[in-house]
Amino acid sequence: MFFTESVFVGIDPTSSQKSFTYAALDKGLNLVALADGELDEVTAFLAGQKAATVAVNAPSGISRGLVREKKKDMFTTRKTRSSGFRLAEIELRERGITVSGTPATVGACPAWMQTGFSLYRKLEKMGFKKYPAEGEAYQVLETHPHACYCVLGGGVPQTKPSIEGKLQRQLLLYESGLRIKDPMYFFEEITRHKMLKGAWPLELLYQPEQLDALVAAFTAWMTTHKRDQVSIIGDEKEGRVVLPVRELRDKY
Repeated sequence: MFFTESVFVGIDPTSSQKSFTYAALDKGLNLVALADGELDEVTAFLAGQKAATVAVNAPSGISRGLVREKKKDMFTTRKTRSSGFRLAEIELRERGITVSGTPATVGACPAWMQTGFSLYRKLEKMGFKKYPAEGEAYQVLETHPHACYCVLGGGVPQTKPSIEGKLQRQLLLYESGLRIKDPMYFFEEITRHKMLKGAWPLELLYQPEQLDALVAAFTAWMTTHKRDQVSIIGDEKEGRVVLPVRELRDKY
């Protein structure tokens, strides 16, 4: 599928169907693609675009031990002094946003992280430049879906597999301007009969990996259309994380 203008793509490497789930938005925040695919399918979609900004829900690099180089008094909890985290991950955990750590070797990383590394390598070969790359038509950045939802909502949302968690995330995206299914229709479709039969209108809600891809796509969109409204944390040596708000709270 080819679009004549820039697309903003979010890619999540935790798809339950294939290696990736990806979502694409146009400049008007219309949803133009939402699918699962293997690496070659995802890159084929990107290769057909005139311009694309891609946000990936996976670490772009391993831990380089930068946390150990920082003074211990920079961090307030014992957990954040662990060497099994990158600086960006420490910064998120200090704010009450629980994220997984990235090991210091690729071999020690879980499968989904290694899948993400493969994607980054492929995108680099395709000519994608690390954001921010002024004037470049193809850019790639790292983000974190759970952190995105925390900062957009001002607190930690319900677990993403739950109905409440899906509703929260979908509503945050809808209220941010994404032209997606209005999650409030979910409640309009609920009747006593349907509740008794257990026939919930779940088709009106996106799946967790789709919601994660969508918030990544929105973050990519923000870097172009509201670039002064994003935050970047971490260090370039390990990979910096982009979040779709200008200022981060001390605690979430």
